[in-house]
Amino acid sequence: MPDIEDLQQTYPGAGTFKFGDSAELSARLIQLVREGKKRATCGALRDFEDEPEGMPVVGRTDICAHWDGTPALVIKTTKVEQIRFCDVTEEMALAEGEDDSLLGWRKGHKAYFRRNGGWDPEMMLVFEHFELVEDLDGRAL
Repeated sequence: MPDIEDLQQTYPGAGTFKFGDSAELSARLIQLVREGKKRATCGALRDFEDEPEGMPVVGRTDICAHWDGTPALVIKTTKVEQIRFCDVTEEMALAEGEDDSLLGWRKGHKAYFRRNGGWDPEMMLVFEHFELVEDLDGRAL
């Protein structure tokens, strides 16, 4: 299993992050990326206020870690936009790959944000589109 230090040599400047807010959700989202279904993610803008360096940057590669901190994927950000929750389009919701409709996306993400600091229909989100650069499953360094 590769470690973060070795990956920093291959992908200088890469940040590290985790999908979701539980081991189960994280594993499911990583699998969706591996299957080519998930090509976007979003977070509450408020979550970046204390860690501005965590804000996605177009063109930057980042390392997605498993819940236990071991590296899982390398992604490259292709587009970043700030948008209100209520303005997320069906196209954006489907790019996240978690649901088959905007309504399903809204329901799941409303619950997620309620668990993680609160939800408001007009809350600002950071919506990131990305491409998979490398699946680290089975990679030996």
